[in-house]
Amino acid sequence: MSEMNAVLFDRYGPPEVLYVGRRPVPAVTPEKVLVRVRAVGVNGGELLLRAGKLRLVTGRAFPRASGIDFVGEVAGVGDRVTGVRVGDRVWGLLGRRTGSMAEYVAVSPRQIAPAPENLTPEEAVSLLAGGVTAVIALRDKAALRPGERLLVRGGSGGVGSVAVQVGKLLGAHVVALAGGKNLDFVRGLGADDAFDHRTTALSGLGRFDVVLDTVGTRPFEVRRLLAPGGRMVAITIDADRPVAGIAAVLASAVHGKSRIRAFSGNPGSALLNEVTRLAERGEVIPVVDTVHPLDRVADAHRALEAGGVRGKHVVRIG
Repeated sequence: MSEMNAVLFDRYGPPEVLYVGRRPVPAVTPEKVLVRVRAVGVNGGELLLRAGKLRLVTGRAFPRASGIDFVGEVAGVGDRVTGVRVGDRVWGLLGRRTGSMAEYVAVSPRQIAPAPENLTPEEAVSLLAGGVTAVIALRDKAALRPGERLLVRGGSGGVGSVAVQVGKLLGAHVVALAGGKNLDFVRGLGADDAFDHRTTALSGLGRFDVVLDTVGTRPFEVRRLLAPGGRMVAITIDADRPVAGIAAVLASAVHGKSRIRAFSGNPGSALLNEVTRLAERGEVIPVVDTVHPLDRVADAHRALEAGGVRGKHVVRIG
């Protein structure tokens, strides 16, 4: 077991730049855990990275790897690691690096937690990044309170579909924006109201105590929907205007109480364990749009870019 399959790309570009290549299996160092990966989610940030939208930050070193989340089994444990055993079923996030879309990944034990026992790897990974993001964004960043009005932009997507559920769990009145074909789907997740983002004027939605923006476009227009004391959490930027999107977040963070709160997730085991418990109690449910084999990862990227997603596109590994 010296090499493994991994999704890589040698240049920025369309989904076709992705390929399955060979890389060394990560070494099991004393403070790391080696995980045999079974399923990985496809996340919006990976599309930006692959397309080169963030090249001013990420540079031009290649080849690059893909994937930030994973579900699998522990295959090796470092000598200094305690509380983790070979064969344990776990899930985790790489934080601010990529490379989980591979047969194996080496991580700190602080980056993993037991995976929900009631879910398949594909179901579990569909909840992971969205669940962690929703809890951090709504509970920790925005301090969403019972009875407040919450707007979720992109309510049918990988993050939005979980955020709708977390918002209801926190006692909010949840309004979601989604594609017209997905409105009943979003209502079924718990949204009190759902509107077609293509035909609904933002100005007609009223005011909100909290806005969770999973889309990234028109940040200042969306910000005007905030009630006095309102909070907006932006988890992405406009893919077509990345520099302007970052500038909008920074400018809003400097001026005014109704500021946009930038999001950068790097959770530890405690938060992962919380999401595990939510899933095992059925308080949040997985939503898998499509499961793709590893050698069709480009199809998964194309499908996510096309929009209209219901939940998560997942890549099965092994």
